[in-house]
Amino acid sequence: MDAAGILTRMAAELALFARVGFLLFGLNDLVVDLIYFSRRMWRWATVYKRHRRTYASYYIFNKKPGFMAILVPAWDESAVIAQMLTATLKRIDYPNYRIFVGHYRNDPSTATAIASVKDKRIEAVEVPVDGPTTKADCLNHLYDALIAYELNAGQPAKAVILHDAEDVVHRYELGIFDGLIGRAAVVQLPVLPLVDPKSRWISGHYCDEFAEAHIKELVVREAVGAAVPLAGVGCAIARGPLAKLAAMHEGRPFAGSSLTEDYEMGLRFGSLGLKTMFVRIPAEPGEPGVVASRGHFPATLNAAVRQKARWLGGIAFAGWDRLGWSGGLGERWMRLRDRRGPFAALLIVAAYVAAFLWSQVWLAQVLGAPVEVRIDPGLATLLTVNAWLLAWRVLMRAAFTASAYGWEEGLLSIPRLFVGNLIAVLAAFRAFTLHSKGRTPRWDKTQHTFPKEAVL
Repeated sequence: MDAAGILTRMAAELALFARVGFLLFGLNDLVVDLIYFSRRMWRWATVYKRHRRTYASYYIFNKKPGFMAILVPAWDESAVIAQMLTATLKRIDYPNYRIFVGHYRNDPSTATAIASVKDKRIEAVEVPVDGPTTKADCLNHLYDALIAYELNAGQPAKAVILHDAEDVVHRYELGIFDGLIGRAAVVQLPVLPLVDPKSRWISGHYCDEFAEAHIKELVVREAVGAAVPLAGVGCAIARGPLAKLAAMHEGRPFAGSSLTEDYEMGLRFGSLGLKTMFVRIPAEPGEPGVVASRGHFPATLNAAVRQKARWLGGIAFAGWDRLGWSGGLGERWMRLRDRRGPFAALLIVAAYVAAFLWSQVWLAQVLGAPVEVRIDPGLATLLTVNAWLLAWRVLMRAAFTASAYGWEEGLLSIPRLFVGNLIAVLAAFRAFTLHSKGRTPRWDKTQHTFPKEAVL
């Protein structure tokens, strides 16, 4: 077999591998879409015709609002933490809460920034070790500080809310948690990244992914009986279940050795038979959008790869070992979807390499080389089916992005798919490398920015 024949054979085998994988993924995603739209139509035909629309503003009239504890872990966040705390204090429309902010003893600049915000509702908590450890370890120290405060004040928390140092907190958030936390152990609000005009491609691809995940994916998880994983921000945990989880883990409710402690916590509550709830609710009549946690996401390729690698490593690699495959059919299906990232990256690489090899073979044919290109009928059928599934997938991505950010961003989401693919491949390689070396988990955070308009 000559060189052209070898290239043709390699291209065909890689294409077949990629297309079979993409077919399975595409059909999997199509089932999620069918469940989501079927559920929407059913609710439109039944629930919404019998009950009026609920708005977040309805929950601010609770006569006895419970005490809410907001935990904000911080490492090397001097650039944003003061702005975040100032904005949060101004924005929150709720009378009974306290913000516990963690910082490390070897991070004096963050401690100084926290201290610059003078308000009795803020409690700075020093982690008595050199940082960074892990975000979960910092949260465990904040949990200890909360217990001490509850004992001294004689006021137990109704719920514990998680946020990051760069988050823009919605004014009605605590009211929603106060109204709903009795119905579930966990309440998760949507997370919608802010559009960064200086990084429409890197930062922008997060808008696309979260729009689809936090409009459709989490709704379907609930519908099939799977636990809702926490996003680490914009989520409330009922105090009783959190104490129960702490008692099961030597007083440490957050998995200190995990890089995705938030994701794991939601699944752990689900495995205990406790309800986890995802809530998308508009703020008030006439106001566009829903109550959500917002913030700027990484704006550079390196930062995005590092963040995605942490998520991928914690969920697909370590999560497999730590959480296994327990639960019902819906739970196992969703865990399979969560952990497919490394395999998806492998399929993407195979598809791009196959496309490159085919292009070289066809180029040689155009230039007059005696090369015969034959595509197997089975492969041709796979290519056709996958093309239609890809077109549907692109349409769904654009539609969900447009519903959250407008049609300009929706259209941009189409070419941003290539950016997302590149980041996914690089992140999978980094995650596999770090996991195979067995390194002790550390807080591999990225630099954050906070929108000035949120403070105003």
